[in-house]
Amino acid sequence: MQKIPATVITGFLGAGKTTLIRNLLQNAGGRKIALIINEFGDLGVDGDILTGCGIETCTEDDVIELTNGCICCTVADDFIPTMTKLLARDRLPDHIVIETSGLALPQPLVAAFNWPEVKTRVTVDGVVTVIDTAAVAEGRFADDEDKVAAARAADTSLDHDNPLEELFEDQIRAADLIVLNKADLVDAETLERVRAEIAGQAAAGVKIVSAEAGSLPADVLLGIAAGTEDLIAGRKSHHEIEHEADGAEHDHDEFESFVVDAGSVADPKAFADGLAGLIAAHDILRVKGFAEVPGKAMRLVVQAVGQRIETYFDRPWKFGETRATRLVVIGLHDGLDAATCATITAAIRGLTDDAARDAAE
Repeated sequence: MQKIPATVITGFLGAGKTTLIRNLLQNAGGRKIALIINEFGDLGVDGDILTGCGIETCTEDDVIELTNGCICCTVADDFIPTMTKLLARDRLPDHIVIETSGLALPQPLVAAFNWPEVKTRVTVDGVVTVIDTAAVAEGRFADDEDKVAAARAADTSLDHDNPLEELFEDQIRAADLIVLNKADLVDAETLERVRAEIAGQAAAGVKIVSAEAGSLPADVLLGIAAGTEDLIAGRKSHHEIEHEADGAEHDHDEFESFVVDAGSVADPKAFADGLAGLIAAHDILRVKGFAEVPGKAMRLVVQAVGQRIETYFDRPWKFGETRATRLVVIGLHDGLDAATCATITAAIRGLTDDAARDAAE
């Protein structure tokens, strides 16, 4: 029996994984693709965007959402049972695409394809790591070495691991193909500088391609035929290398997320401008979700990566669906204590009609 190919799409928060998958579905060439979408946090945004995109090859039955935690930490509890159910369907997919959380290590997930119930039926066609080119150019994942050196000089006991940088490196290390997405946001010289930086961290021979808005031919993303489940043991993550002896499990204590429920958004541009200031003030990594705009039949998608914010209407509100504004906020754990989360929640609500309602009361 021929194995079903599976492609793992990984990359940090806001790199453009969902947009890449949406473009892939629109140009799938007749392939029946099953999607497994994993998100960090309690609000499933990416799967909702894909099932609402109106693509014939992307029905609700073809999209499986996992929001119980990061997929790399819940392989036995979530991923294996999901794959077992998928493989028990009468009509099997031609290809499986898995979008990991932006905070996931690809290594444990790919290694799970060696489980007996999966290995005989599915092979990892390739791990595709999507990178936000502009974020790399801005130094988002690298430390200021002078500041680190000064801090260490002041306190020799300081343990300064950068969780963003390590996770970013691990996602590159696992790759069979690297996509430098959002290449249109930088000039040609910067793009080549980022390409050289990433090539220096990737395994020898890994192909690096650039893309604008996640647009690439399906034949570039699919059909790599890497069989990565047999290679992943040689692409260990920082965590695996550091904890091989003690067997400690990977967790995401460095990161935190929470959901904000707010009122309607009367002025999307003013809302985006206010959100940008809030993100800068609290160094928020990612904000995404949906907003209700009075007088509009469609819902507004809100996507923020750092202070770069995109809003667009994606589909009409469904009959019986609650028109509401719900956003998930993701940041570093140390920067999102209970008081800060409350402050951010109040500030976001203050950018919506909740502010006017509260003032009237």
